Amino acid sequence: MLEQVRADVVHAMKAGERELAAALRLLVSELQRDAKEGPGDELAVLRREHKRRLEAATQFERANRPDLADREQAEATMIARYLPPDLSDEQLERIISEAIAETAATGPRDMGPVMRVVKDRAGGLVDGKRASDAVRAALSRDPV
Repeated sequence: MLEQVRADVVHAMKAGERELAAALRLLVSELQRDAKEGPGDELAVLRREHKRRLEAATQFERANRPDLADREQAEATMIARYLPPDLSDEQLERIISEAIAETAATGPRDMGPVMRVVKDRAGGLVDGKRASDAVRAALSRDPV
């Protein structure tokens, strides 16, 4: 992933796309920092940076700064190109059902163990908040 982003920086520079190149350089920096800290999880870095850009865009919109919001949104879109597609709702529900059965979860109190299994099985292919909301909903349902 890091090498791909580096190659894209070079391509953006050659194409004269300075803003894109600057955004990609920041992404390279974050990926390198994560790799230095240990066996890096590139997907986690990409998801974190994507989320940061979306949150910043929201804040700029609230502050009535559409120019800055648009720039953050464009960076989030650029980062999203490197992310694999999220799991479908059906796939996520299946993983959650298996995790609930495996952990013998009976209610919302068992959310922690279920989330650990879901995160392991999803392999970074689902947003943490989305997974958490789905697990919470599944554990809150009345047993059949």
